Amino acid sequence: MATIQLKCDPYNLIIAGVGGQGNVTTSRAVGNMLSQLGLFVTIGDTFGASQRGGSVMSHLRISAACSWSPQIPLGRAHMIVSMEPSETIRTLRDYGNQGVKVITNTRPLLPIGVNLGQLNYPSASDIESWIGEMSERAWFLDATAEAMAMGNPILGNVILTGALAGTNELPMQRGIFAEIMAERFSGDALDMNLCAYDYGMQCVA
Repeated sequence: MATIQLKCDPYNLIIAGVGGQGNVTTSRAVGNMLSQLGLFVTIGDTFGASQRGGSVMSHLRISAACSWSPQIPLGRAHMIVSMEPSETIRTLRDYGNQGVKVITNTRPLLPIGVNLGQLNYPSASDIESWIGEMSERAWFLDATAEAMAMGNPILGNVILTGALAGTNELPMQRGIFAEIMAERFSGDALDMNLCAYDYGMQCVA
C-alpha cells in the first residue's frame, strides 16, 4: 500500500458534541475508515456530565508515520466537527487557531437552564459570526433537520461525517464507509446511511 500523504502529520481532528448525540460512535467510524487505509489513528475521549447533556469530545490524531498521544495540544486542532453550535465555540476557544477549519451542525440542544429561562442561548447569527471569526473556514449545516426529513435524527452524525469527507482534508473513501455500514445495516437502513453520507459531501462541495 502506498504511503498516504496528509496535509499535516499528525492531523488533529476533534469531534465535539453533547451526551447522547452519538459523538463517540462517529469518532470510531471515522477512525475505522482511516485505519483501513493503513493510517495510524489514536482516539482519546473526554466526557462531561454526558448523562445530563454535558460536553463530549473525541480527539483523533491521524498519522501516516506513527501513533501519537491521544490528547491534542491546546490551540492545535486542524479540523473541528461539532454536533452542537455552542460546543463548537467552546472547542474553538480551547483548540482553535488561525488555520483551523470547522464543520458544525446549526441545530442547538438547549441546556435545562435555557429552557427554564435562567440562562440565555446566543442567537444563530451571533454563533455563526463568532465561529467565522475564530476559524479559517467554516461550514454550517442543519444536519438535524435533514436527518429528520430522512426519517432518523441519528443520521445527522452521518451527514457530518460525509461533510468531513467532502472537504478533502482527510483521505476518507465512500467505498470504505459503505463497507463499514454494511457490517451493521442492510436494506433500507444501509441505503439511508449512504444517502446521508452523500448529502453531507454535497453540502461542502
